Amino acid sequence: MITHTLKGNTGESQIILGESLTQLEKYLAGRKYAIITDEQVHRFYRARFPGNHVIVIGTGERIKTLATVETLYSKLLDFELDRSAIVVAIGGGMVCDLAGFAASTYLRGIAFGFVPTTLLAQVDASVGGKNGVNFLGYKNIIGTFNQPEFVLADFSLLKTLDQHQLGCGFAEAIKHGAIADRNLFAFMEEQAEDIKHLELNRIERIVNDSIIIKSAIVNQDEKE
Repeated sequence: MITHTLKGNTGESQIILGESLTQLEKYLAGRKYAIITDEQVHRFYRARFPGNHVIVIGTGERIKTLATVETLYSKLLDFELDRSAIVVAIGGGMVCDLAGFAASTYLRGIAFGFVPTTLLAQVDASVGGKNGVNFLGYKNIIGTFNQPEFVLADFSLLKTLDQHQLGCGFAEAIKHGAIADRNLFAFMEEQAEDIKHLELNRIERIVNDSIIIKSAIVNQDEKE
């Protein structure tokens, strides 16, 4: 496993690459919790979730709204979460955005963590502390800057992604390389076939290098 520490104005975030979803419970540290996930991730990976405090939402940008956040608040109340509790998002960037925003505003802010299940979320969306929802057609117009307590990147979760979803993650990593790391860019070009087939060491390299780039920016300016 590889661990990075991202330091924002709102706190530190531990990013652990190669950690398994099955180890999530140890990061909950005995606290009350709620897991927020979407229907597709729930269908594939529910057996790996700890406990029963799971909130399942739909998929797609159409549900990234304040109405969905209100539903999340209601469920958090049903689970009797207090300020010592933690919310965990298991899903792609949309799930992480919604869960991070809900946790950041529930009881004026409680802890939250992410288990990103898409490559795009692992290389970008789950890192940096930007959480938000869409409003009146404006994307992420309402939101917060608040760091997740932890981000667990389980590379085995990428195996159920379709080619379009993987392509979005690869494109983001290529962009990182083109802008800030010529070695990453060259590596992705040279190892394209292994990367396409999700060879573990290759995926770990592109996620790790992308996180280094993203963390350096956030460490300088959390709101960049």
